[in-house]
Amino acid sequence: MGFLVTTLIFLVVGIIASLCARICCNRGPSANLLHLTLVITATVCCWMMWAIVYLAQMNPLIVPILNETE
Repeated sequence: MGFLVTTLIFLVVGIIASLCARICCNRGPSANLLHLTLVITATVCCWMMWAIVYLAQMNPLIVPILNETE
């Protein structure tokens, strides 16, 4: 449930940031495309970083090894 909700939050934030970049930085078609590309890339990269960290905590690769003597 947490993964889906946070993914939707990232999607909404990305859409809002794209609209803000389009409204605030209206300097021509080439600049609009650059700003939109940067906003989408930043949103996807932040989401991927969060998703990798979130999913890595579900099944950690390093497992404690217990000695039988302890």
